[in-house]
Amino acid sequence: MSDKEKIAAVLASIEQTIVGKRTISELSLTALLAGGHVLLEDVPGVGKTVMVKALATSIGAEFKRIQFTPDLLPSDVLGVSIYNPQKMEFEFRPGPIVGNIVLADEINRTSPKTQSALLEGMEEASVTIDGKTLKLPQPFFVMATQNPIEYEGTYPLPEAQMDRFLFKLKMGYPTKAEEIEVLSRADSPLTVGYTAPAISLEELLELQVTASNVIVDSVVKSYIVDCATATREHSSVYLGVSPRGSLGLMKACQAYALVRGRDYVTPDDVQYLLPYAFSHRIILHPEAEYGGSTVDSVLTDVLAKVRVPILRANSV
Repeated sequence: MSDKEKIAAVLASIEQTIVGKRTISELSLTALLAGGHVLLEDVPGVGKTVMVKALATSIGAEFKRIQFTPDLLPSDVLGVSIYNPQKMEFEFRPGPIVGNIVLADEINRTSPKTQSALLEGMEEASVTIDGKTLKLPQPFFVMATQNPIEYEGTYPLPEAQMDRFLFKLKMGYPTKAEEIEVLSRADSPLTVGYTAPAISLEELLELQVTASNVIVDSVVKSYIVDCATATREHSSVYLGVSPRGSLGLMKACQAYALVRGRDYVTPDDVQYLLPYAFSHRIILHPEAEYGGSTVDSVLTDVLAKVRVPILRANSV
């Protein structure tokens, strides 16, 4: 299969389980191909967990789930060394973070200390336990879910951890027709929860390499940096987008271009992905929030004010 056919097969496989969430499927696959991680934020029952499972199964990945609770400890995530009296030595038993696709379910229901147990793995693709560094399997992809922070019993994610996510997405409620389709599928137990693997892990790793080689013209790179700089200089913003955010957006644009069947990035890719890649990296001044400003309005303002470049014909 060609790269285009492989990507289409993965998306079609996901849609065997997920109804009407093509945009979320594409963005989740984009993040996976870019080597990033996704935070899914929405109310309970809209299909966040099902989406993660469908993505994992569609690429034949090892799926691990961490159910975050208030009493969860960092060792419950990373693993623990247990003494073996027969061998008279400690043996390491890896935690659920050691997998290809890791679902961090309801991540904001546990303490910041336990949330931070994911930080090293998400950034370095490795974890350090008892002074030893353990490389995580490749690909390694964390998709965390959280309920909105205004619900009881939740902890806001620290800014350092939010910055580790490439995208912040929201599932949203289905349309009436889509919800009817969900109910209809529930009548057929053979189709509920089933997603056929579309490609192998080796093929996915090849797609990741291909995505990293997608052409990004210098004017597009400059456009990304200008947008990030505009968030830092905006009057309503207390903390703007970091260089990590700029780099993440570029990598996301490369992967998205591949998903759309191109070998080059366009300014339209930047404009489309910027809200998903930047919204969770910005903190507003309290007085700006009191005045009615929102992160979405700031990003809309940034996109309107930053000059959009024109690609040269020979650059693509």
